[in-house]
Amino acid sequence: MKSILTIMKREFHAYFLSPIAYIFLSLYLVLTNFLFFQGFFIAGEASMRNYFELLPWLLLLFLPAITMRSWAEERKNRTLELLLTWPIKDSEVVSGKFFASFLFLALALLLSGTVPISVMLIGNPDEGIMIASYIGALFLGGAYIAVGMAVSSFTENQIVAFIGTVVLLLVGILLGHEGVIAFVPSSVAPILSGLSLEAHFNSIARGVLDSRDIIYYLSVIGLALFFNTQSLESRKWE
Repeated sequence: MKSILTIMKREFHAYFLSPIAYIFLSLYLVLTNFLFFQGFFIAGEASMRNYFELLPWLLLLFLPAITMRSWAEERKNRTLELLLTWPIKDSEVVSGKFFASFLFLALALLLSGTVPISVMLIGNPDEGIMIASYIGALFLGGAYIAVGMAVSSFTENQIVAFIGTVVLLLVGILLGHEGVIAFVPSSVAPILSGLSLEAHFNSIARGVLDSRDIIYYLSVIGLALFFNTQSLESRKWE
C-alpha cells in the first residue's frame, strides 16, 4: 500500500509541473458552466439533469487527454524501463498511476461544486439525485481513466493513445444508445445496454445506487488495469 501511495503522490504532483493540469481544469470548468447555464435559464427548472447528460461526452474529450501521457510518455522518454526496475510490483505501479488520475478527476468534480451551489441558491433541487450523479461521475470517470491507461501502455505515441482511447470509449457509450438499439434484435438490445458505459451512469444519475451498476464499473476498471499490468509484464520480456 505504501508503494501505491508513493507512486500516486509522484504522478499527481507531476500533473502540476506542466500546464496540462491547469489547462484541463480551466477548460473543463469554463465549458461545463457555459454549456449548463446556457440552457439552465431557458429550461427554468432547478435541476442539474442537463449537466450530467453532458458529462459523459465532456469527459470523453478531457480524460483521454490526461491518460494519454501516463505510459506513452514513459515509453518515449525511455523512463519506463527505469520505473520497472523499482522493487515494487507492476500492479502497484499501475494502481498508483490510476489513483493519481482518479484523484485529479475528483479534484475537477470538486471544483465544479459552484454549479450545484448555484442551483440550490436559485431553487430546490433533489439533493439525493445530485449526490448520486456525482458518485456515478466518479465511477464513469474511473472507467474512462482505466481504459485510457491501458491504451497508453501499448504505444509511445500520445496522439495514438488519445485517439485509441476516444474510439474505445465512444463504442462503449454508443452500445446502449437508442440509435444503436433500434437496429438490433430485441433479444440483443438488453445485452448491449448492459455493456454500455453511459447506460449505467444514467441509471445511477436517477438517484438509485444499484449494485449492478457499481459492479459493472468496478469490473471495467479491474479488467482495464489487468490488461495494463499484462502490457508491462510483456515489456519486461522484451
